[in-house]
Amino acid sequence: MRVNDVHFSIARHAAWAPGLTTPEAWQAWAGAPHLIAMGEDAPVRQLAPMLRRRAGTLGKMALEVAYQCMEGLANVPTVFCSRHGEVARAVGLLTDLARDEPLSPTAFGLAVHNANAGLFSIARGERSNHIAVAAGSATVEHAVIEACGLLADGAPMVLLVACDASLPPPLERFEECDEQPHAYAWLMVPAAERAIRLAWRADPGAHASPRQPGALEVLQFQISGQTRMERAADRRRWTWTRDD
Repeated sequence: MRVNDVHFSIARHAAWAPGLTTPEAWQAWAGAPHLIAMGEDAPVRQLAPMLRRRAGTLGKMALEVAYQCMEGLANVPTVFCSRHGEVARAVGLLTDLARDEPLSPTAFGLAVHNANAGLFSIARGERSNHIAVAAGSATVEHAVIEACGLLADGAPMVLLVACDASLPPPLERFEECDEQPHAYAWLMVPAAERAIRLAWRADPGAHASPRQPGALEVLQFQISGQTRMERAADRRRWTWTRDD
């Protein structure tokens, strides 16, 4: 069976979650992952107060890591990815609809999947393109493929932002793993030293059954320095490797 792959390097990276706000804390987590609980919001001090009030918990985490990676840079295309997106806002809107209450246009605008990418571009006055990806339990893998496509088209670098949070009631009963709040960003560049390669092949029997969300499995691979990780998701085998 034919194997497909993409490869890239990471020039900068950042991660944020409640209780995990420093590189040292994330390094310890990568060595012994534990359940991340909902907690304080990310500070996002670079974001103007008016826009910060608009951003929800998920958006603040995503924008925090995006700002950290983009310090001193501008006009970099971005790929924001999240399996569930601003689902808490969507549940609120559906609840209002069920109660026959008027819907908030602002809440609706911030519930769509590219809302946080939009906030980031507005806040920074960015005119570069941004893409929002949601692709089930293999969301991060598909976002990486999208970002590598932009690199192949000539972009010197691409910002990848991955984020998710615990599902709100009543959707938590449908969780396939221990959904946890987290966000991380990679400033991706064409493959060079310590390049990471993502390969995949079809496998109809491959279904994810991890304790951790797929995005956190990938983050653990990246932080820990592992040279290889394989995971099953959405009828594919995804193999992550790192050059020595």
